[in-house]
Amino acid sequence: MKVSLITRHAAINYGSLLQTIATQRSIESLGYECSVIDYVREDEDIWTIEKTLLASKPEWNGSALKRFLYLAMRQPSCVIAGKRFKAERERYLSLTRRYSSYDDLAGDPPEADVYMTGSDQVWGPVARGVYDSAYMLGFAPGGARKVAYAASFGKNHLDAGAAREMRERLTSYDAISVREDMAVEQLREWGIPSEQVLDPTLLLGADEWRALSRESGDSPGGGSPYALIYQIHNDRLLSSYAERAAKHLGLPLVRVSPYLHQVSRSGKLRYLPSVGHFIDLLASASCLITDSFHGTAFAISFNVPFVEVLPDTGTTGRAMSLLRMTGLQSRVLVDSDDVALAGAPVDFGEANRVLAEQRGRSLGVMKGLIEGC
Repeated sequence: MKVSLITRHAAINYGSLLQTIATQRSIESLGYECSVIDYVREDEDIWTIEKTLLASKPEWNGSALKRFLYLAMRQPSCVIAGKRFKAERERYLSLTRRYSSYDDLAGDPPEADVYMTGSDQVWGPVARGVYDSAYMLGFAPGGARKVAYAASFGKNHLDAGAAREMRERLTSYDAISVREDMAVEQLREWGIPSEQVLDPTLLLGADEWRALSRESGDSPGGGSPYALIYQIHNDRLLSSYAERAAKHLGLPLVRVSPYLHQVSRSGKLRYLPSVGHFIDLLASASCLITDSFHGTAFAISFNVPFVEVLPDTGTTGRAMSLLRMTGLQSRVLVDSDDVALAGAPVDFGEANRVLAEQRGRSLGVMKGLIEGC
């Protein structure tokens, strides 16, 4: 059986790429063929994404000069990173031809036995702030089997208009699984059955991720201890806390990012590492300080002590759902002066047991989604 997977695979974001790799490998491990639909909207490719994002930044839209400065600072780095991520996608993913619009995808969808919406914030707004029905399988041929694995709404709360459209689209699915407990509740309110499963990155064990890191051929391995900061959002509190926490631990602070502008923030920047090097940096850290869901997921997988700094973005449900599942809610930073949290020991025993159990169950759910049983 052939599965065509659509997900947010092309963002300049390590979590987005790694969850796609994990979904493809998990499907293939069950004995199916998997291709990732190479859907990259025209307003989200590496040449236009910064212009698209600029529209939602009023502080940079006051004048033509401000807009020019913003793009001059951001776009070159985005293009460089985008080309690196494109090469990584082509290395690790089985991609269809490129689709750049919904009409293109609906007019000539890839052939498949099953169409699957994958994980990440696929049912959340895209860069322009709108919802794209491609991620709700609106393009799939009539009568095709449509399923979702570990899909996420991203936002904690949906506005009424988005909710109405989404409910209508999702009722056409044959079966749905979601990543967060709050998504299960939302779908239940709409009368749509679903079940919660693991994020795809957690379907692969630590040894499998380390093998992928070695497979890349440029993973450094070893070295002196360090604290690592992996930051997605622009939050000065996180940078300040990480700097103070690293000092408390007596460790140098290393920062990993695909964006060069983070060189001005705390920590020695490891700029734009390969996927394998990124995995190695997380696995080898003595402590991780992050606002990233996938950063937290990898810290738990590798049993790396971590501090979760929840972003003020209305998207904290995904992190809290994972922390509740694994019993690690105490790793959320409540007091910005609590640098001792970074050095507090973490008992990963229960988390490891839960993940091992949920991994088997989630793979079973994936198999059922595809087989229709």
